Amino acid sequence: MLPRILIAGIGNIFRGDDEFGCEVVHRLSHRKWPDGVCVRDYGIRGMDLAFVLTEGIETTILVDATPQGSTPGTVYTMELSLEDAGESNLLIDAHSMHPLNVLRMVRTLGGNPGRILLVGCEPEDLGDELEGKMGLSEPVRTAIDIACHRIEELVEELSRDTDDISTMSSGDTSFTQEAVTPSGGELQS
Repeated sequence: MLPRILIAGIGNIFRGDDEFGCEVVHRLSHRKWPDGVCVRDYGIRGMDLAFVLTEGIETTILVDATPQGSTPGTVYTMELSLEDAGESNLLIDAHSMHPLNVLRMVRTLGGNPGRILLVGCEPEDLGDELEGKMGLSEPVRTAIDIACHRIEELVEELSRDTDDISTMSSGDTSFTQEAVTPSGGELQS
C-alpha cells in the first residue's frame, strides 16, 4: 500500500552533521504512527527517493541538514516545490541528496511529487570532503528532539486533513516562523 505521508531521512553518515536526517528518522522509526505514514532512511540514495516520489504520495517530509546561515542546530520548516528546483540538467548524480536535486530528478522522470515539506537543521560541521567526519556536533545532536517533535506535529496536522500546515501555505517556499534553536529560543524569519 502506498503511504499517504512519507517521512524521508536524507544525508551522508560519513559527513558529520549531514547525518542529521538519518538519525532523526532512526529515532522516529521506533514510534507508533497512524496508518498511511511511512518512515524511511534514504541516506544518499537520491535516485531511489526520486522514484518513490513519482508514485503519488500525497505529502513527503524530507529531513536533512540544510545550511541556511543561521546558528548551528537551528531547525527550519519549509515547503518546496518543483518550481524551486529550477531547470533540470541531463547529468543526474544518483547520490546527490540535496532536496532540490531530488526534485529535479522527479521532474526528469516525469513525476509529480505531491506536497514536499522540509524539516532541516543548520549544520555546524560537515567534515572535510575528502576525509569526512563521523558523528554529529553537539548543537545538531540536541536539535534531533526538536525536529522529531516538529515532524510529529506536522503528521498530526496532516492527518487531520487540514489544507494548511502551521504558518505554511501551498507553494510558500519561505521559512515558517518556527525556526527553533537548540537552546529553545525561536528565531523570527
